[in-house]
Amino acid sequence: MPQTLDLGPRVELLSMDGYCGDISIALYMPESTQGPVYKVHTYSSLPGADARIANITKTMQTLGGMEQNADNLLYFTCGHAHQLATRRLFLEACKCDPAGPVEIRPIRLFDKKANGHIAIASLGDGLYEARPEEDAQGQDRRVTTIARGLIKLGEMEEVPGNTTQARFACGQAHDELVGLLLVRAPNVRAAMREAEDMASRGVLSAPSAQE
Repeated sequence: MPQTLDLGPRVELLSMDGYCGDISIALYMPESTQGPVYKVHTYSSLPGADARIANITKTMQTLGGMEQNADNLLYFTCGHAHQLATRRLFLEACKCDPAGPVEIRPIRLFDKKANGHIAIASLGDGLYEARPEEDAQGQDRRVTTIARGLIKLGEMEEVPGNTTQARFACGQAHDELVGLLLVRAPNVRAAMREAEDMASRGVLSAPSAQE
């Protein structure tokens, strides 16, 4: 008979995974004495489901700079949950083709509205600053927009008196997470709507006999 496991609160859901028979996959936060940890899980018993879970878990390590413990649970070495950023990390990892390479995202991007490149500088102690490169136009507004996007997507802290900076509350660098979030930061509203839409498409439950 199907069994529902006690995996802790569900953090995010992919209701249909196009890379593995449209199975449902979710990210959970189990209880742990280690601190905040995450588990990628599916109730599906379809062939390839276990390998798909392992692939997403590995991809999250690469794209988000996470570590994996002996129980196959993911965590950040800083000891913080960074839950909002991890939700986005999970969704982005699910989008990656398991047959292709996975690379850390750069902390600079071409911004269409600035018609040039914006770079993110790591200033230490978890502090980051959005800076225009020489070819960027409309610099002040765009770097502020991107910094605000990082704050919203990554649940980072505002820096009083500086609209181009954002800080991780843990006080440690997370370049991989910043590179991941930076892709969506220029259009943060669309990114948040996408996440809400994906989460509302279904619920993860123990599979039926037909699954």
